[in-house]
Amino acid sequence: MQTLTIDNNKVEVPDGTTILDAANKAGVNIPTLCYLEGVQAIGACRVCLVEVKGAKTLVASCVTPAANGMKVNTNSRRVRQARRKVVELILSDHEGDCQTCDRNGDCELQEVAQDLGIREIRYPGEKSRRISDTSTEALVRDTAKCIQCRRCVTVCREVQGVAAIFPQDRGFETVIGPAFCSNLDSVVCVQCGQCAAVCPVGAIAEKDQIDDVWAALDDPDKHVIVQTAPAIRAALGECFDYPPGTCVTGKMVSALRRIGFDGVFDTEFAADLTIMEEGNELLMRLKRALVDKEEVALPQFTSCSPGWIKYAEHFYPELLPNISTCKSPQQMFGAAAKTYYAEKIGKRPEDIVVVSIMPCTAKKFENRRPEMNDSGVRDVDIVLTTRELGRMIKQAGIDFASLPDERMDSILGMSSGAADIFANTGGVMEAALRTAYEIVTGKPLPFKKLHIKPIAGLEGVKEASIEISETVPEWSFLKGVTLNVAVAHGLGNAKKVIERIKAGEAGYHFVEIMTCPGGCIGGGGQPRMTSDEVRKARIEAIYREDEGKKIRKSHENPEIKQIYEEFLKKPLGEKSHYLLHTEYEARERV
Repeated sequence: MQTLTIDNNKVEVPDGTTILDAANKAGVNIPTLCYLEGVQAIGACRVCLVEVKGAKTLVASCVTPAANGMKVNTNSRRVRQARRKVVELILSDHEGDCQTCDRNGDCELQEVAQDLGIREIRYPGEKSRRISDTSTEALVRDTAKCIQCRRCVTVCREVQGVAAIFPQDRGFETVIGPAFCSNLDSVVCVQCGQCAAVCPVGAIAEKDQIDDVWAALDDPDKHVIVQTAPAIRAALGECFDYPPGTCVTGKMVSALRRIGFDGVFDTEFAADLTIMEEGNELLMRLKRALVDKEEVALPQFTSCSPGWIKYAEHFYPELLPNISTCKSPQQMFGAAAKTYYAEKIGKRPEDIVVVSIMPCTAKKFENRRPEMNDSGVRDVDIVLTTRELGRMIKQAGIDFASLPDERMDSILGMSSGAADIFANTGGVMEAALRTAYEIVTGKPLPFKKLHIKPIAGLEGVKEASIEISETVPEWSFLKGVTLNVAVAHGLGNAKKVIERIKAGEAGYHFVEIMTCPGGCIGGGGQPRMTSDEVRKARIEAIYREDEGKKIRKSHENPEIKQIYEEFLKKPLGEKSHYLLHTEYEARERV
């Protein structure tokens, strides 16, 4: 332990703790712009400067270790003046169109400048070159707003293992972006949006499609419906100052109805549908391998996360046969809405507009994939992030806090608790096993509250083994089999799992991959900032939703039973195969 004094208060912290972390423990706020908890501490922005007695210069608190006897002053005149000058210099090169920037009121640079009392920019002069990049479906870049904090670079390289962006050129000419200052569509970018999630300003953000939704709602010839992903209900409240982990499902439904949607449905219905297809697909692969002695692509990987799919297409095309052929719940919902639902309400598919509310920017890319049109038209028309929905509700003048709790519409609105946990890392795996295990054994999973604890939580790679000691007659060939599963979240962790599999070091049957840290609750389109503390709060909220439902297994959802009886007939059947499954192709790794 190290004991130091911060602003005349003694603080004891473990060896290796930085001054910044020690100050946080002491309740002292030191401003930062480049620092990311657990990810990046490089002292690049110099906003976190503090004064240490005996040191010749001010030091960056995020990279300076706390030491015994150290005396730190975080608020001396020298410190205040230095921080202020640093931020003024940053502002002098920043394109300050705050009034029209979508980060106005949610901008870390703006907040720091206000806290430091900056009221004018004293260093006018030449500004860095501006590159406006709208080349991808999901993200937009504006280098004139970039403060070169390197957060996006670190997340893309260290967390996601993609390295689509990094500093180009040197000095005043430095630009953060793809090689040769190209557009994002010219390099390997999975469009996960983690760069946008950590950007302190508005230099990179999701491509805003709110106006497209308003235009659809204003068209009297269109029947506009909306689906909401599981993770939205545990995060949307943060846009309206609710604490992280507050579930606002009922108010969200009310807000969507008041905005004017003709139907308010739940992507969780399609998550249950995904489990029926994906769980049976896994069982069929196991049967072909163990009974028919065929060469089967195992382990089977989940296919719900579009950033992971694009990553595999670029980096591991040899694994594409291992990826489940199931479309994601978003796309399954769209296909069902433009066929099954369209028949129910007597509408042509081309007259129905499906809007998705997703925690993920990559969903904007996924819905534009050319193969996602098996309903005869595009399955999903428009995708908004959680942040966009928050802005849209405010545009509509809706007082979110005063809304009553309402329920989703029927046919495509009922879901099980298993569908809720799709939002969390490990959730898709657990949901699939709740159904697959019961199909095989005739009994529920033998875990407390149905939760498989080894695959829960925020550890990057998680494993579990489930022994099948007894079966129903149809699945007797699985008796005595130990099912080995793995879960990874964040593409850097996915790479670790894949490399172990390729090296023959892991004998998994089923692997869940989620693109974003924490799973969908930490998606690139969620309210900022998504720290581990926030992730944990959202995860706990999702588990409460699951445990509060009477129906907690996908195969017990009455609306799922109904769609199979009336329309799909059976999992992996001809109609299911045509509407709900797809294939992926290798992409160049530029």
